[in-house]
Amino acid sequence: MRDDLLRSACFAALDRLRARFGEELPYAEALAPGFQFDGRRVPFLNYQKGIYRAAAQTGPAALSINTSANSPYDDAATEAGLVYAYRAGSIDQADNRALRAAFDTAVPLVYFVSHRPGWYQPEYPCYVIEDDPHARRVLVARGTIRLLEPYLSDDPLDRAYALREARVRLHQGRFRGLVLPAYRDRCAICSLRESRLLDAAHITADADPGGAAEIRNGVSLCSIHHRAYDNDLVAIDPDYRVHIAPRLLEDEDGPMLELLKTFQGQRIILPTRVNARPDRERLAARFERFSAA
Repeated sequence: MRDDLLRSACFAALDRLRARFGEELPYAEALAPGFQFDGRRVPFLNYQKGIYRAAAQTGPAALSINTSANSPYDDAATEAGLVYAYRAGSIDQADNRALRAAFDTAVPLVYFVSHRPGWYQPEYPCYVIEDDPHARRVLVARGTIRLLEPYLSDDPLDRAYALREARVRLHQGRFRGLVLPAYRDRCAICSLRESRLLDAAHITADADPGGAAEIRNGVSLCSIHHRAYDNDLVAIDPDYRVHIAPRLLEDEDGPMLELLKTFQGQRIILPTRVNARPDRERLAARFERFSAA
């Protein structure tokens, strides 16, 4: 029961941090201070080791696992779940025992994924649903918690939805971790620097052929300009100039729209590195769609 309460305190603390910082948390400011439980500080993770069991725990299972931006392990999202490798060395070392115990006890844990140095995207609650000691890896899946008891739905549609949600979030996190730093964490159109309001916008949609999650297929945009871009209300031409939909230019609908109109013809902020700038061919194809609309 003590460990159940500790895990709940951990998840509640992460909920508060995500409300403050957004989906991606800065390690130094948000995670390094840890969280309070039973009058003591408890760390969220051990970023150096990957598999973490807190000293405050009484049970054997890990509280969290993490994949760093420079991880030497082949952790990946698959159709079946999120693959996570054992730590190098003996299968019976403490970290690997804690990871495997999470499978044996079916307890919820946090999976911290880093897409860029110093930042982590927490996925929780997660469960270790398979343990393969021969391949030295486990399979992790998203779940829910009911009355402090771990819960994974028996409905395959529910399980598939939870896994798809986790994969989409991880994909978006990786893409965001590539694109935003190239633009120095600001909107390419309006220069907004509030990271919680910044997205990595696809030029070619990720569901389309050629819509790879690579830096030249992305632009850093604030939430408003991202939504406008996705709905062909704003466009960026191959010369990196902003275009506003003609019907918006002709409309009068308050100060927000008037501000949007001021970006017509303006050149977007570009990454310093040429090989990080938006691909002109992708922009041209996207601009044709905007012009047709």
